Amino acid sequence: MNEPLVSIGILSEKEIRFDLYGEFTLKGSDKKFSGRFKAKLSGDKISICQEKNEIISADELLFNPNDLETESFLLRDVVIGKGFHWQSKENQRFRGRLKFIKEKDQITAVNILPLEEYLTSVISSEMSANSSIELLKAHSIVSRGWLLAQQEKKNKQAVNEQISDEEIIRWYDREDHTNYDFCADDHCQRYQGVTKIISDNALNAIASTRGLVLKYKDTICDTRYSKCCGGMTESFENVWEPELHPYLPSIVDYKFELDGKETDLTEEKFAERWIRSNPNSFCNTSDKKILSQILLDFDRPTNDFFRWNVEYTQDEIAELIRIKSGIDFGNIIDLIPIERGYSTRIIKLKIIGTKKTITIGKELEIRKILSKTHLYSSAFVVIKENIVKGVPQKIILHGAGWGHGVGLCQIGAAVMGELGYGFDEILTHYFNGAQIQKIY
Repeated sequence: MNEPLVSIGILSEKEIRFDLYGEFTLKGSDKKFSGRFKAKLSGDKISICQEKNEIISADELLFNPNDLETESFLLRDVVIGKGFHWQSKENQRFRGRLKFIKEKDQITAVNILPLEEYLTSVISSEMSANSSIELLKAHSIVSRGWLLAQQEKKNKQAVNEQISDEEIIRWYDREDHTNYDFCADDHCQRYQGVTKIISDNALNAIASTRGLVLKYKDTICDTRYSKCCGGMTESFENVWEPELHPYLPSIVDYKFELDGKETDLTEEKFAERWIRSNPNSFCNTSDKKILSQILLDFDRPTNDFFRWNVEYTQDEIAELIRIKSGIDFGNIIDLIPIERGYSTRIIKLKIIGTKKTITIGKELEIRKILSKTHLYSSAFVVIKENIVKGVPQKIILHGAGWGHGVGLCQIGAAVMGELGYGFDEILTHYFNGAQIQKIY
């Protein structure tokens, strides 16, 4: 197998401003392009303008750099963190080819580049490039495997919704992008070009793990990751399609297993005790040096991720659920966990209102409906206060962890790296039974 090229959708707008640094050749033309430009729709064509003058118009445009190593392009006002509390815009610089395509009534800028170049940016965008080298190596292998696994199952149809009068069960995975392989935001993997590559660590991590992936019985592992598991990772089938991945079981995020017999966190009484506790865990840390490796500038205000509280008044939660679900439940009487995963993450939650009662799931659907953006996780217990005529006037969610919790726990892995664990030990801790193999 040779190193593949990947195509990444960066930005979709009605008008895109961009700069070409160096000399780029437009496919189908011998003319050289350099400087500041604007792409916009002109009728049913994409027009490229420079200093208000249209210089070319076509259905699709591909700019090729003369030198992949030294030449780059800049896209202005790229949206990052779409739909999250840190959503913002920034200018980002990229290497590789720049392609403009039409998607409905917008133009999409697509970056085409070698996989290893892409990964160098991913691990620098998902975390600080100044992270420990062992963490960066481990994440390089995880990110590479995830991408290749998604490409292997591309275009496979999967049911991701089960709806009845009593239940709305949905799970959200990376749906196939029709015109490119992946997007550049958290929906796929966070990718911000060469803008974030500020350390030789990232380059060394990619170079030293080139072509390495995790495999299970000759299949590339679908290697998932999230910010903080909360002390216990979740199994794949409880978050996405009901398909068992033996290398993605629920594991204790520590060097010891839980003590005692009462450790089945799918049971409500044990789940509540776990969420209200402060267990030893790799990801249970407040070390600013370690957290700065994972929590980038826009994440850093979030420091209560291991155990957290969210409070709503009755009016706030009733309105929030009505807007996010599109269903008028009336006043919210109760939120009852019907089914929990191995990490205490709720898979099915019954919402009881004065007008309507429905069970929702899976974990991301629960997080979407109970927050303006995304609730930290679905691992929470519900506390009702000031109950008037059966209706609580305040509802508190006391929770654990940040993200879906499947696979590699980024903060836990960062702690392991600082404690001296090698990248292979980090990987075998989170991906039980998987083996590291070189495929190119």
